[in-house]
Amino acid sequence: MILRPVRDSAADADAVRELHRAAFGALERELGEPPRPWDQDRIAGHLARTRHLARTDPGGCWLAEDGGQAVGAALSLRREGLWGLALLCVLPSAQGKGVGRTLLDHALAHGHGCLRGMIVVSRDPRAARRYHAAGFRLHPTMALTGRVDVAALPDPGGIPVHLGDASHRPLLDSVDRATRGAGRGPDHEALLRTTEELLVVDTLSGSGYCYRDGGEVVLLAATSKRLAGRLLTGVLARIPPDREAVVGHATAEQDWAVDVALAGGLSVRTRGFLALRGMRPPAPYLPSGSYL
Repeated sequence: MILRPVRDSAADADAVRELHRAAFGALERELGEPPRPWDQDRIAGHLARTRHLARTDPGGCWLAEDGGQAVGAALSLRREGLWGLALLCVLPSAQGKGVGRTLLDHALAHGHGCLRGMIVVSRDPRAARRYHAAGFRLHPTMALTGRVDVAALPDPGGIPVHLGDASHRPLLDSVDRATRGAGRGPDHEALLRTTEELLVVDTLSGSGYCYRDGGEVVLLAATSKRLAGRLLTGVLARIPPDREAVVGHATAEQDWAVDVALAGGLSVRTRGFLALRGMRPPAPYLPSGSYL
């Protein structure tokens, strides 16, 4: 087996996508879950994420090859004092041979010196065991899904929510530092390119932001639960009526999100884990699986 850095190329991005599709498709079948479709938007977002991280974090993105075939991949990032794992996947035929452990070790080395670490973990019990062994604490997460009953959403309370753009970068990084202890830096550029809209709230008492793509709440962060709840209310109200809303990766600390989502008619189920090292679950915060 050979390990090499993931290149910022269409070929490597597609190889990582195929590994992801094969590994997580097998996991969905194993768990009896319906397969998540790979539509054009999902494919484009996955390819863009891989190439973005290959550019910003070449030391944290690795591809494992055996006989010229890609058999595993890891994508990780470091932002200020925070390290995050965006993806770890191994072909089913190559699992149980130490490929995942080797990839994780190389990705973790990219975070040397970082005081905090974060991983959004699937329902795979093997992954949870691997990250726990690496020193991460596992926090169960919830997914809230369904069609939004806009009329039943909480009263916005007079707090304005408006569209954001690249000019809000200082505000976004300020909120990131307040919630998770590290700015997001260049990841906001990638999120602005690959999501449908950015919503921002900025008041004398605090600030917050949220990225939405179709029916998915991709990422939300705010300096108070009140502002986070107002943001989520505004985002859910903007989801097209023919689209299912998806609010993912909510830990028990995100009770404000559960309150808003259930009031709006969504259903709740357990999903996986948020694995953290050197930090408590950020709050109020809903992480992105791709950019944490």
